[in-house]
Amino acid sequence: MNMFDKAKEALGKNPDKAEQGIDKASDAAKGKFGDHADKIDQGADKAKDYLRGGGGDQQGQQEQQ
Repeated sequence: MNMFDKAKEALGKNPDKAEQGIDKASDAAKGKFGDHADKIDQGADKAKDYLRGGGGDQQGQQEQQ
């Protein structure tokens, strides 16, 4: 099992902790790049959707084509 698989497994077992990490990372990014807060929020929301199994918009776009 490689490092990526271990991280993926850990995130799957602790989704609430993963979301907290996403929130902390987005807050830090907004502190550094405040002008792009809306884009940072969008990225954080997409990451949370992916963790919840939503897969993000890219999956939906591919199915429509």
